[in-house]
Amino acid sequence: MAAGVAGVGLPSWPSIPRSRSSCCCAVKMALSLDEKKKTYTLTKSQEAFNAAKELMPGGVNSPVRAFKSVGGQPIVMDSVKGSHMWDIDGNEYIDYVGSWGPAIIGHADDEVLAALGETMEKGTSFGAPCLLENVLAEMVISAVPSIEMVRFVNSGTEACMGVIRLARAFTGREKVIKFEGCYHGHADPFLVKAGSGVATLGLPDSPGVPRGATFETLTAPFNDISAVKNLFESNKGEIAAVILEPVVGNSGFIAPKPGFLDELRKITKDNDALLVFDEVMTGFRLAYGGAQEYFGITPDLTTLGKIIGGGLPVGAYGGRRDIMEMVAPAGPMYQAGTLSGNPLAMTAGIHTLKRLKEPGSYEYLNKITSELVEGILDAGKKAGHGICGGYISGMFGFFFTEGPVYNFEDAKKSDTAKFARFYRGMLEEGVYFAPSQFEAGFTSLAHSSVDIQQTVEAAEKVFRQL
Repeated sequence: MAAGVAGVGLPSWPSIPRSRSSCCCAVKMALSLDEKKKTYTLTKSQEAFNAAKELMPGGVNSPVRAFKSVGGQPIVMDSVKGSHMWDIDGNEYIDYVGSWGPAIIGHADDEVLAALGETMEKGTSFGAPCLLENVLAEMVISAVPSIEMVRFVNSGTEACMGVIRLARAFTGREKVIKFEGCYHGHADPFLVKAGSGVATLGLPDSPGVPRGATFETLTAPFNDISAVKNLFESNKGEIAAVILEPVVGNSGFIAPKPGFLDELRKITKDNDALLVFDEVMTGFRLAYGGAQEYFGITPDLTTLGKIIGGGLPVGAYGGRRDIMEMVAPAGPMYQAGTLSGNPLAMTAGIHTLKRLKEPGSYEYLNKITSELVEGILDAGKKAGHGICGGYISGMFGFFFTEGPVYNFEDAKKSDTAKFARFYRGMLEEGVYFAPSQFEAGFTSLAHSSVDIQQTVEAAEKVFRQL
């Protein structure tokens, strides 16, 4: 397969079965776009958000949710099912955020909910080993090429914190290379030219991060192999690891150039450094074995999150056995977590991965995502807008620039003011994208052809009005 907007030449597409709840969603979405717009109001969301601002910093518990970069009223959600969301004012949306990635089989899947109900009868947290940890660990190890042993944690940030500590412990070196616009969580060493909310809000390196925490973090532009070679040359024998999102999702969707990942694999091996794939976003989304299966590149260490918790808080890091045996209590590198491996997250992850392993899942994701992205790009260009974008499987993105976009500097050329107007227009038409130009979007097995058609029709309408 290849990234992009061109068709990937796959044969006949499988039909992914839908639950009755998802079918009901499709029927509800049969309302015309004009009917939806007449009833659109955010009065209750406004009241709730005003109250929230007195209770929580900025009124939210994660910055991008505040809509700072797109303007307008942040939306307070009430419920989700399948590919749809409903806010507290009763507005319905086709959702392309998917809880920022985990909802790959659809929100509130009936089978996952039933399994969680059974697990809750036994308890929500043990603070002790449970058999479910073994089950999910075996599934992850059998799926992800680089992982021979795995450690579960509670978030992607925790996973990336742990994996860098491990890389430094194993190599005895301290310097780490990351790429501009890549986001690896909010731990101090990673808040250097970071993506996600840092890019969305235009923040500098965060106040409160001591110089010593980032002094050993080196940065290079994504897709620039010469910059990486120069860093290794000027820091001989000092670099522990290179960490990257193999497909960037926190500067918008940015795919690697052909050969880029291969060159990183060679450079790290030649310099006795570790290659770390942050697959918190791409893991089990681009393919069952993640980006490393999709591109055929095996790193030394991998971080995971989102999908392996099926919508519950979870993270993991894993890799070669000789490296992972450095982790306590097997080895001297300490890392711990009270809720790590809790039975609820393990259950949701197990049943999500079971569904993804069914034949045709990723072919279906690629099919609907290609139709979505090609439809949006075609609509934008026909309306006279500079726009580019791409997709792989169930992950996509588009920028309001002629492109191409190979790194964060290219992404910043996007017309963010136009994106904000487009974003608010799509909300009124019942379509929910991430409230930032610099975030990837996601489809799920619950998205139907009706969802895609409605979304493209909405985009055509909004593009004409911009």
